[in-house]
Amino acid sequence: MNSVHAELIEDEGESRYKITDIIGKEDGLGVENLQGSGIIAGETSRAYQETITISMVTCRTIGIGAYVVRLGQRVIQVENSHIILTGAAALNKLLGREVYSSNNQLGGVQIMANNGISHAVVPTDFEGVHLVLKWLSYMPKDMHSSIPIIQSLDPIDRDIEFCPTKTPYDPRHMVAGRMDPVTNKWESGFFDEGSWMEIMEKWAKSVVVGRARLGGIPLGVICVETRTVELEVPADPANDDSEAKLISQAGQVWFPDSAYKTAQAIKDFNKEKLPLMVFANWRGFSGGMKDMFDQVLKYGAYIVDAFVEYSQPVFIYIPPYAELRGGAWVVLDPSINLKHMEMYADPDSRGGVLEPEGTVEIKYRSKDLFKTMSRIDPECMQIRQQLAYPELKSDVKHHLEIKLQERQQKILPMYHQVAVAFADLHDTAGRMQDKNVIQDIIVWRKARRFFHGRLQRLLLENQVKLAVWEMSPSLTDGQVESMLRRWFVEAKGAVNVSNGKSSTCRVAILLEANRLKRVVVFTGLPVGR
Repeated sequence: MNSVHAELIEDEGESRYKITDIIGKEDGLGVENLQGSGIIAGETSRAYQETITISMVTCRTIGIGAYVVRLGQRVIQVENSHIILTGAAALNKLLGREVYSSNNQLGGVQIMANNGISHAVVPTDFEGVHLVLKWLSYMPKDMHSSIPIIQSLDPIDRDIEFCPTKTPYDPRHMVAGRMDPVTNKWESGFFDEGSWMEIMEKWAKSVVVGRARLGGIPLGVICVETRTVELEVPADPANDDSEAKLISQAGQVWFPDSAYKTAQAIKDFNKEKLPLMVFANWRGFSGGMKDMFDQVLKYGAYIVDAFVEYSQPVFIYIPPYAELRGGAWVVLDPSINLKHMEMYADPDSRGGVLEPEGTVEIKYRSKDLFKTMSRIDPECMQIRQQLAYPELKSDVKHHLEIKLQERQQKILPMYHQVAVAFADLHDTAGRMQDKNVIQDIIVWRKARRFFHGRLQRLLLENQVKLAVWEMSPSLTDGQVESMLRRWFVEAKGAVNVSNGKSSTCRVAILLEANRLKRVVVFTGLPVGR
């Protein structure tokens, strides 16, 4: 019934039916199948916006299946599995020759892990399921619940033993700790021991992202690779002119891939309602011709977009001997999201528009240094005075000019070094704090204790705010903030309010103790509500 469309025609004096469309007896044979795939794609995209989505590829996923995996964003891929749009055999027929020998060339882990589609790679299905459960342990049980906070076995008040250095180092040691190669003793990192879980490790290696716990509180983590890394670009067998490339990428620089990775991680963490810790150590964005062509500007803007939408506490911390400069500072500045973002710095960190050498090259060039020498160096001053004598003979004048040049060249390195040090003093954490671009100066070894208390306070404040808004939705965020401040004054006095950030643990205890009582008192509702 209605399996074909036909029209009546006359052919050589006979009436015949010409078939114009074949509908088919069964449903799901053609474009309606693609429409179903579109429905799946749309629902998966909406699911990512509304809840936690994780995909595990155990064998192969093709066509719409590949899109579903990507639309769910968080992907775990088992070794020897494939994420492909079209199989190797079909592509070979399309190309008219045997180009691809297996699906592994198209969508194996060496492709999908290196381009950021797969967030993690595991050897077996069992380990994949185990990783899914570990991944879920950092996330709320549903979109209306708070993040899961567990009792930490790692003391929150301990000092951080691993300290970043001026020379390149592995940033994973900073967040997770390491075994000291000299003493063979464990050096603790910033987060709880054993809680660090990295994602997208093989992609955009100049940025390191993952999840960890601080005093049992789960956070998203972004930090910077200080060492030079290599980007592998595979050759395409379908293109005879294609060849594999190995591209070096400097540390402390955002490239197109690492900027996109950063934005993607921020977006995922926000969907998971995780607080975010960013260890900032970027000198800027790579702005060469190739990187501009590869859309570094667009991906850098994505970072700003992700921060604007972030609805959980965000801490930007500049560690010891780290620097944050130029456009890198711009995309991390707390003014992007004043409600949720805060910036802190170690006393030995630096921040500014340019590095001191660059500042001196522009603002204090050699001619300016020569003027400074003539003003304060006794020997240069003496020679200048002699050159100013009006009746000076030409040969004597020439001799004095040579002598002045020799003296200037001799002391130029020292004056340049002083100029660089002078420029560097404009980039200190003390100046950052005086200009109110950072909240406070936090010593690295004590940072774990401070940020745990600060985070605990902000999370508890958010709980109180949500409870207040549930009963009085017309109140603004500023009104609720004023209310919390008044409660704190009543409980601890005005003096402690000015020291609120240093008294974070006491504030957290205060908020927890007064959370239910204060909410019902303010709203005038009975305690039994």
